[in-house]
Amino acid sequence: MNYIGRFAPSPTGPLHRGSLVAAMASYLDARAHHGQWLVRIEDIDEPRCPPGTAEDILATLAAFGMHWDGEVVWQSRRKQLYEAAFTRLSPWVYPCGCTRREIADSRIGIASDGAAVYPGTCRHGLAPGKTARAFRVRVPDAGDPAGVITFEDRWMGTVSQPLATAVGDFVLKRADGFWAYQLAVVVDDADQGITHVVRGADLLDSTPRQIYLQRLLGMPTPAYLHVPVVTNELGEKLSKQSGALALDANAPLAELLRAARFLGLEGLEGLEALVVPAAPGVQEEALEQFWRQAVAAWCVRIGRA
Repeated sequence: MNYIGRFAPSPTGPLHRGSLVAAMASYLDARAHHGQWLVRIEDIDEPRCPPGTAEDILATLAAFGMHWDGEVVWQSRRKQLYEAAFTRLSPWVYPCGCTRREIADSRIGIASDGAAVYPGTCRHGLAPGKTARAFRVRVPDAGDPAGVITFEDRWMGTVSQPLATAVGDFVLKRADGFWAYQLAVVVDDADQGITHVVRGADLLDSTPRQIYLQRLLGMPTPAYLHVPVVTNELGEKLSKQSGALALDANAPLAELLRAARFLGLEGLEGLEALVVPAAPGVQEEALEQFWRQAVAAWCVRIGRA
């Protein structure tokens, strides 16, 4: 099977050390498998994506020696694909008129990502006086084996999630009219022929929902690998909201070595001496040396050596 992987950042802010770890892992896995590494800009949530941020992310990847294959795909330009998939899912989709407050007040639990588990209030139709705000996909009832999604993660091991009690019926089209991440990522992965998804463990909880949609749509399920997320001194996931700083594009090798150590890659100690200010040609040679050794170290880390 030909390997096709991808890195799919949301351009809500510049790349930081946490996102570099995810980018590095996906890049190394693709190169270790002699496969393609695609880049997709997940800007479907357009109001949260400042102009120029995506271009800055692409420039940073290039400055760090991470060169993608093919053209960059932008979710904001693919809405017709999400609409077509949404139409195919219509037998399982229903309108929901609940506000966030109403869902919080009537929730049946809290999902692992902190969201309220939807109690199914609008499953059998909108209450009198209610209008559709969002559209949800119906998951199998609790106790139905079809609603327990189990998969083997290449880093985390066996993962199993009962959709009904863990997340409930989830949103495909949001109240603000934008398509939900879960639908867009499933459609894009299938359309691009993605065979392997390597990303941060903060998205591990989303994977069962995506596999469920893949099954409803008759789309293939990629192999998954979720790497640990980088946290700050308070134990919070490193992000724009938690004060993550942008990567220093003038010192790419130092940043890359830090990310490699976080991923547990060994045998890169000799590269430390190259972390010095250098002319562009010398720096480019150092980056090429880093990636050669990092690919070999990744092969050892995942058992492909």
